[in-house]
Amino acid sequence: MKSKSNILIVDDTPTNIEILVDLLGDYNIAVSLDGQGAIDISKNSSIDLILLDIMMPELDGFEVCKQLKLDPKTKDIPIIFITAKTDEESIENAYNAGGVDYVTKPFKPREVCARVKVHMEHSEHMKRLDYLASYDAMTDVYNRRKFFELGEDIFKHTKENELFAVILDIDHFKRVNDNYGHPAGDMVIREIAQVVYNILDDNMIFGRIGGEEFAILLHTTKDAAIKITEACRKAVEELSIMYNSINLHCTMSTGMACKSKEVDTLDLLLAKADEALYEAKDNGRNQLIFRS
Repeated sequence: MKSKSNILIVDDTPTNIEILVDLLGDYNIAVSLDGQGAIDISKNSSIDLILLDIMMPELDGFEVCKQLKLDPKTKDIPIIFITAKTDEESIENAYNAGGVDYVTKPFKPREVCARVKVHMEHSEHMKRLDYLASYDAMTDVYNRRKFFELGEDIFKHTKENELFAVILDIDHFKRVNDNYGHPAGDMVIREIAQVVYNILDDNMIFGRIGGEEFAILLHTTKDAAIKITEACRKAVEELSIMYNSINLHCTMSTGMACKSKEVDTLDLLLAKADEALYEAKDNGRNQLIFRS
């Protein structure tokens, strides 16, 4: 069952909040009586849409909207302003402040519900497009484009000997496709991606960069990077993948390299890791090779 979307209602008049809560009973509702509370809730909760009163003491709706739009965590939350003013200048100010729409007081139930529904659907659509642009459809890990986008950023902000790239390749993967078909190969890719993902922390960048090839960026020490990579390799080695009552046993070769004075771009770092990967393949597979 699809979970309910989360709406934050911000108004310094409790009666207005009560009316909106009754109208929007199909959604999960959070409320705030002031602007600062709205900012705090938005930053610390998963909010899908905000209904925001303009006229409030201390922080008015426009200032709240401005602060939310400056924060990467909250800048994409759609904001519908609540206003008693319907003149052109007031409406223009609402849009210029970053609002996607407005509802007027006194509330018209059908109008409120319709506007919320439209913008909620649009928000869900945009989230889906963003997901498709960033994640691999088969495995739900970062796709190649997103991996490199995040990788370039972390590369800029890490020192030498603190960033490690790992390239992981499923051994003899072509045999799986040839012997059991591409659906079996797809299952192997999905299962291995999930096993590796479960071992990694949230601050580690993991993506599928080729058919059966994955990459990890680890901001840590050499010993920790080796320990994590070996844990991934061993977990794959021990993995039992059942396909049509057949146990598909797979292993994975891994190559690792470290950012250094000579390795001064992400592309070069990954190229070094790739060289180490091919050395692991040549040495018999199912092992980690570190290329300094």
